[in-house]
Amino acid sequence: MLWQNTTGQPGCSWVGRPVGEGSTDKGYHVSEGKATPTMGAQDSPEAIYDARKLGKPKMAVFGLQHMFAMFGATILVPTLTGLSVSATLLFAGVGTLLFHFISKGKVPAFLGSSFAFIAGYAAIAPNGEADLLPYACLGVACAGLLYLVLSALFKVFGPTRVMRFFPPVVTGPIVISIGLILASSAITNASTNWPIALVAIAIIVIANIWGKGMIKIIPILLGVVGSYIVALIFHQVDFTEVASANFVGLQKFVIAKFDITSILVMAPIAIAAMMEHIGDISAISSTTGKNFISDPGLHRTLLGDGLATAIAGMFGGPANTTYGENTGVLALSRVYDPRVIRIAAVYAIILSFSPKFDALVNSIPTAIVGGVSFVLYGMISAVGVRNVVENQVDLTKSRNLIIAAVIFVSGLGFSSAGGITFTIGSADITLTGLAIAALAGVVLNAVLPGNDYEFGKSVEGDKSADLGSY
Repeated sequence: MLWQNTTGQPGCSWVGRPVGEGSTDKGYHVSEGKATPTMGAQDSPEAIYDARKLGKPKMAVFGLQHMFAMFGATILVPTLTGLSVSATLLFAGVGTLLFHFISKGKVPAFLGSSFAFIAGYAAIAPNGEADLLPYACLGVACAGLLYLVLSALFKVFGPTRVMRFFPPVVTGPIVISIGLILASSAITNASTNWPIALVAIAIIVIANIWGKGMIKIIPILLGVVGSYIVALIFHQVDFTEVASANFVGLQKFVIAKFDITSILVMAPIAIAAMMEHIGDISAISSTTGKNFISDPGLHRTLLGDGLATAIAGMFGGPANTTYGENTGVLALSRVYDPRVIRIAAVYAIILSFSPKFDALVNSIPTAIVGGVSFVLYGMISAVGVRNVVENQVDLTKSRNLIIAAVIFVSGLGFSSAGGITFTIGSADITLTGLAIAALAGVVLNAVLPGNDYEFGKSVEGDKSADLGSY
C-alpha cells in the first residue's frame, strides 16, 4: 500500500488523502496485491539518512540520545525479574549490533529488554530466585528460536499468508492479558511505600501528557530518576551494595538450564513478542519513509531479533525486542542513519562493565519499581486494546467474540488457579494461564471459519502492537 504523510512533517502518522491512480479512500495504493509506503520522509530536506555529514561529535551526541531513550525501560526489566543489569546492557548492545548485521545495516532499530516476557519470569521465578532464573532463561532462549521458525515461514510463504494465523483478534487479547496478569505485582510493590510510588506515577503521567520533545520520549527514565531523588531525600535508599561495588568489572552471567515447563511457559509469549516486533518495524518504516518490511524484509529482522534473544537467554539476559522509544527519537531528531543506533549500542556495552552502576540500579526502592510498573503494566494492556481497535476487529462477529472471550478467561482464570499441571513420563509439566490462552487463541482462529484478516491493509493497524509506543 502507499500511504502519504499529509502533514508534510516526517514522523507523523501516514494516513490521509489517497495518492496516485488506484488509490482508495483509506489513503492506500495497492499494486499487484502488495502494499508499500511512499517515501514521504526522505523527500523532506530535513531528513538525514547519512549522519556522517554531521561530523563525529554530533553523531556521538545523537547516539547518546538513543541510549537515554532506551535506558529506563531496558534497566527496568532486570529490576523487575532479578536478572543482572550489567548482563542486560551487554546483551542489549551486542544484540543490537547482531540485528544490524543480519538486517544489512539498513534498519535504525535498537534492541532493548522486552516487557512481554515479564509475566513468564513472574511465573517461573516470582521473586527473582537465583536457583530458578536459569530455567526461565532457557525458556527465553527457546522463545528466541521460535523467531527463526517464523522468519523462515515469512521467507517461504510471505507475510500476508503467515499473519493470517496471528490476527489482532488473537494477539490483542494476549497482550491485554499480559498486563492484567502482572497488575497485582505492581500493587504489591507500590504498597511498600505509596507516597514514593505515587511520585513515580505522577512524573510518568506528567512527562507523557505535557512533556515536549525528548521529555515525552523518556517518561520511564524520568519517573525512576525523579522518584529516586525523592527517596534519597527521605532516606529510603540503601547504599551498602553500591559502596562496596567496583567501578569496573565483568558482568554476572546466568547459564540457562533445561526445564520443559519453563520452555512451555515462555514459548507462547513469543507470539505477542513477534507481533510487537512486526509493529515496531512497521512504525520505523512509517517514520523514516522506507519499507523495511520488504527490504531487508521481515524474515531478516525477525532472524536478527530472535538470535539476539536466544543468545541473551542462554547467558542470563532478558529477551530483546525492537524499541518504540528509539523510534520516537528518530521522529524527533529526523536522523535516520542506523550508524547512530550502533553508537548507542556501543555505549550500552561500555556501561555494562561497571558493577558500581549495576549496584546503583539495584538500590532502587521496591516502591519505585511498583509505581513505574503500575503505569507500565496498564499501558501494556492498553496497547493490546489499541491493537484491536486500530485493526477494526469486529466483535459483533461470533467467531471474534468467542476467540477473545476464551483468551481472556484462559489467561486470567488459569493464572489465578496456578495453570494446568500434567505428567508425561517422569516429568511434571505446567502450562501457565498465558500459555493456555495463546494456544487456545491460535487454534480457535485456525479452526473457526470467517478469518478475514489481511496483513498490510492498514499501516496504523500493523504498527499498533508496539509496546514501546506509549
